[in-house]
Amino acid sequence: MERKGSAFAGLSVAIVTPLRDGQIDFETLRAQVDFQVAAGTTCICPVGTTGESPTLSHPEHERVISEVVQHAAGRIKVMAGTGSNCTAEAMRLTTWAAHEGADAALLVAPYYNKPMQQGFYEHYLRISEAVGIPLCIYNIPGRTGKNMEPDTICRLGELENITMVKEATGSLDQASQILVGSRLTVLSGDDSLTLPLMSIGGEGVVSVVGNIVPQDMIELVRSFLAGDSARACQWHHKLFPLCRDMLGLATNPIPIKAAMKLLGRDTGELRLPMTQLDEANEARLRVTLTNYGLL
Repeated sequence: MERKGSAFAGLSVAIVTPLRDGQIDFETLRAQVDFQVAAGTTCICPVGTTGESPTLSHPEHERVISEVVQHAAGRIKVMAGTGSNCTAEAMRLTTWAAHEGADAALLVAPYYNKPMQQGFYEHYLRISEAVGIPLCIYNIPGRTGKNMEPDTICRLGELENITMVKEATGSLDQASQILVGSRLTVLSGDDSLTLPLMSIGGEGVVSVVGNIVPQDMIELVRSFLAGDSARACQWHHKLFPLCRDMLGLATNPIPIKAAMKLLGRDTGELRLPMTQLDEANEARLRVTLTNYGLL
């Protein structure tokens, strides 16, 4: 069965938003787009959680989407982060992304206000009615405070332009229910679970670690899709320490920005309430990057 969002199968990278002296560094942002194009990445996802969307102003959020779409210029797909816990705001951001030429939108489940399941459904229904581009539901209850149940996600999958789900519950049972009950393309929301999720029918990942090693993540995905599960498993084991550090040392995107700073690809600057990685964890990250062969 061909799934609805298969055009986005493979590696999508949730890119960081570079900052310099408190302002968005658009030159470095454009360089990140070029870096992912050169790697052969399927899609980039600006202004998600990894892109520090909670601390960007609305005009900044919109400009990042516009700059990324314009610089991508059709060389790579763009799935813009446009989620909000306010339905009207999510509709506005998604409409903006569609107008600017984004290929799809990534919409985190409404957070903090903890809707009922019908509230989740109506939230996404309204957005799907407002735009024509493909939409990816992002279910991450560890951040939002409430799980979108598989039945709700499968029901949403019946809407024409809801084509994907970024699955970050950590539950293979939940992912299996979605795969059995819908035609949605399932993308891993956790780097370390990419291979396990693909083994039950997932088609790729929206990655954080892909900011620094996109080609390696692509090799993992391609190996599995080519039927070489042993090689895919080798890549999984090689990547695992990096994936662990990106989530285990501190809250995302603190570790990935620290890694990019160590690799000379970003200032490492964050906006409060995100703070710098502490010295002990930066030393641990440096060891991981060295052992991987990046430093």
